[in-house]
Amino acid sequence: MLNFSLIAIAVIVATFVLVKLVDKFIPIKFKPVLTVALWVLIGYLGYQTYTSIYEPIKFNKLKNERYAVVIESLKDIRDSQLAHRQVTGVFAHNFDALIKFIDTAQFTITQRRDSSVIDDVLTKRYGVDTFKDIYIVDTLGTQSVKDSLFKNSDRYKTMMNIPFGQEGAKFKMESGLIEQNSINIPVFEVSAKKNLILFDQNKDLLAQENQVISVDGVNGDALKVGSMEEVKTNGNWPKTYGTNE
Repeated sequence: MLNFSLIAIAVIVATFVLVKLVDKFIPIKFKPVLTVALWVLIGYLGYQTYTSIYEPIKFNKLKNERYAVVIESLKDIRDSQLAHRQVTGVFAHNFDALIKFIDTAQFTITQRRDSSVIDDVLTKRYGVDTFKDIYIVDTLGTQSVKDSLFKNSDRYKTMMNIPFGQEGAKFKMESGLIEQNSINIPVFEVSAKKNLILFDQNKDLLAQENQVISVDGVNGDALKVGSMEEVKTNGNWPKTYGTNE
């Protein structure tokens, strides 16, 4: 806004001064040429004023569009990692292992039902049949992880690529264990630097975006999901971009 204000003031001052100078000191025969030059200068300054307003608007619109697509990729990766943990007990260490898992793994489909049986201890104690409640888990079959998560889509095969990034730009993915209450718990984190998502945009605006601290913005210099420092699988984007859980 400071840049815009300075340009706007410059336009007003320059216009006023030049008009006064032309009227007062320039011979009539030179006035047409100078008038054209004046209008060119005013037009240039007006363009700079317009650009100072429009560039941030254009940047924010494109940024939001790109973030929305990148977030969808992060959700796909998170869903795949959660499935990997459900089946194997840990998160995948790299995308090759995760893709192979999606191609080959099966979910076990189960059904839980309540039942009751004789409690031998209480029956012996009281001399009458005494029952206790239990639940039984029946295995009904299996279902492909790929069909469950992606149905007929094969987008999981390229989910490691950062949308809109330069050729070869990929998400960074880590996984491991952290200790909590003397228990090792699996964790993972996937991230994409804003510099990679918006590599072709205005560098000054990109630098400002990397320093964002706002309740309705993506704080920090990257979009990410999960954490290597705490047990969580949510993303760091606000809910204006959709659910982050």
